[in-house]
Amino acid sequence: MSLPDNACEIRAAVAAGTLSAVEVCRDALARIARTDARLHAFLHVDEAGALARAEALDRDRPANAPLLGVPVALKDNICTAGVRTTAASRVLESYVPPYSAAVVERLERAGAVVIGKTNCDEFAMGSSTEHSAFGPTRNPWADDRIPGGSSGGSAVAVAAGMVPLALGSETGGSIRQPAALCGVLGLKPTYGRVSRYGLIAFGSSLDQIGPMARSTRDLAALFGVIAGADPRDSTTAANPVPDYAERLDGDLSGLRVGVPSALLAQGVEPGVRGAFDAGVRALEAAGAVVRDVTLPHASLAIPVYYLVANAEASSNLARFDGVRYGTRADSATLHDVYYRSRARFGAEVKRRIMIGTFVLSAGYYDAYYVKAQQVRALIRQDYDRAFAEVDAVALPTSPTTAFRLGERTEDPLQMYLADVFTAAANLAGLPAISVPCGLTPERLPVGLQLTARPFDEPSLFRAAQAIESRLPMPRPPTVG
Repeated sequence: MSLPDNACEIRAAVAAGTLSAVEVCRDALARIARTDARLHAFLHVDEAGALARAEALDRDRPANAPLLGVPVALKDNICTAGVRTTAASRVLESYVPPYSAAVVERLERAGAVVIGKTNCDEFAMGSSTEHSAFGPTRNPWADDRIPGGSSGGSAVAVAAGMVPLALGSETGGSIRQPAALCGVLGLKPTYGRVSRYGLIAFGSSLDQIGPMARSTRDLAALFGVIAGADPRDSTTAANPVPDYAERLDGDLSGLRVGVPSALLAQGVEPGVRGAFDAGVRALEAAGAVVRDVTLPHASLAIPVYYLVANAEASSNLARFDGVRYGTRADSATLHDVYYRSRARFGAEVKRRIMIGTFVLSAGYYDAYYVKAQQVRALIRQDYDRAFAEVDAVALPTSPTTAFRLGERTEDPLQMYLADVFTAAANLAGLPAISVPCGLTPERLPVGLQLTARPFDEPSLFRAAQAIESRLPMPRPPTVG
């Protein structure tokens, strides 16, 4: 029997009793077994825990559970009680959290089945999932290419049909960029819309957890579950959580979309530009009015991001010294314990800690960190001015398609440029979504990114649904 592979149909079938949660769980586990040896999306599959959870759901049948029986994968920097959580780092390779993240608690209340933990760049620092201490993840569209990062494992798990839903996290584009390169949808929520309680911190003023899915309706269903205030995260907002699945009718009448065309003049691959233009035409066909806008400080987003994010990372990761947190290295002196324990960080994490420590040091703090925060405010002001004229800003999510494994690992600056269109939303705290808008002639996926006002995720879902209905995304080539 062929089981449904999207979350809304799974939930409906399990709620109606035509399918059991155990059947769905076993099907997801079988898909992972067939596929993941080649792609390496998962670091840990919790087969026993997932089946026990599914059996409990079949036995208890909780009423009105919006994700009843739906398998969900979690990026491995989201804490899960009793299940290893490594952040793809040797520093945390044996860490088993005593508590679950707020989003995990919400998923469990919603009837979801957490199936396992997905690969990512170490401590979410990277754009290719090549900086995992446990090996890279491969793109299901071309397995000699990267899936994007840092939430590459979650994007691949969804794109390859192993699970219908996954959670990733973002600091500068780590949900949207892999979503675009793998041909799925990914949402970076408004800062404060989703609790960060239980997310292993990277850049605390930038980090957000967000959903990934193959359809807008599935994405909206998952986001509706994880959004909302949490007293354990003082940065969460008390704004009511709307029904994100409302008005997903493909009609964008009245929506104004701005395109900062000056940013597209160079550096965007022709295949990406062609698919992006098709996506913009789809928005117009749905009734949106498209016009040009300017974002004068957008070109500064990458240097500002890598100053602010690395400064916050150097502070957040100071705790992993083998004494307070992290795997402790045996040594005769306290100095060597610290040294050998922190030597377990990978090269990219060490690079970012050193940059962040430098920009926070005496004599350089004002010149780098304070100046970066000032420019960050200008970037937010650019968007505020744009939103006086339009409701959303459209750009390609990534200027390129997925590049080959190893192509940029020796050139960090080229790797960082993968975030050129995504980092601004994190700096400004705005919601942004990546929607598949077609394939290049090489049959590699392209994502269209839309950024909106704070807490206007409903407009993003409406626009995503309109693009999805006009430019349906094929599935990647058969894998496994």
